[in-house]
Amino acid sequence: MLSKQGLCSRTEAARWIEAGRVEVDGRIVRDPEFPIVQGRQRVRVDGRELDAAPRLYLMLNKPRGLVTTTQDERGRDTVYRCFDGSGLPWIAPVGRLDKASEGLLLFSNDPAWSAAITDPDTGPDKTYHVQVDAVPDEALLEALVRGVEVEGEYLRARAVRLLRSGERNAWLEVVLDEGRNRHIRRLLAEFDLAVLRLVRVAVGTLALGELPKGQWRRLDDVEVAALSRIHKNP
Repeated sequence: MLSKQGLCSRTEAARWIEAGRVEVDGRIVRDPEFPIVQGRQRVRVDGRELDAAPRLYLMLNKPRGLVTTTQDERGRDTVYRCFDGSGLPWIAPVGRLDKASEGLLLFSNDPAWSAAITDPDTGPDKTYHVQVDAVPDEALLEALVRGVEVEGEYLRARAVRLLRSGERNAWLEVVLDEGRNRHIRRLLAEFDLAVLRLVRVAVGTLALGELPKGQWRRLDDVEVAALSRIHKNP
């Protein structure tokens, strides 16, 4: 319930409860699985009544070299460094980009909205611009769309096209309708293509645009609604 209210993550909520900071109807509860009927019971944290946090929907132009997590056990810089000094309440990444990847990363404190965006069956497509260490021909681009089995998973792209090329490398536009762990890197590696740079440029109709690296902005109501109306292309 604390997480669904947009107040914190489920992990953080469990810590609050186990530390004795949460009361239900005047009694401290230390069991994170204690059943709650929202609206019927009075819940306090540190003695204060709860109010649902205002819903936030943000986009960040993630720089390369940051990990998409709240805390990193190896002490690496995380994406939350980009929000230092912002005064924002708790927000969580909507999906993720690996450390070496860049570009559009969504954040929200609305778990239902986030789940809809990341749902592989109904969520919006994600578009990437990918620099590779060769110039693939049309047959190879078609093979990436057909896909291949990699370590028990079938990896494929929804669409791939050549954006531009030089003598030794090329930029591809790759569209995914689902996002498995290191999906693009693993798929391209099966065809002997190494990724030199990977930038997510769009989620559904929401484009990264001219947002500077490491900067963030709030989504407007139209953008939030557009992403909420989830439609897979046929």
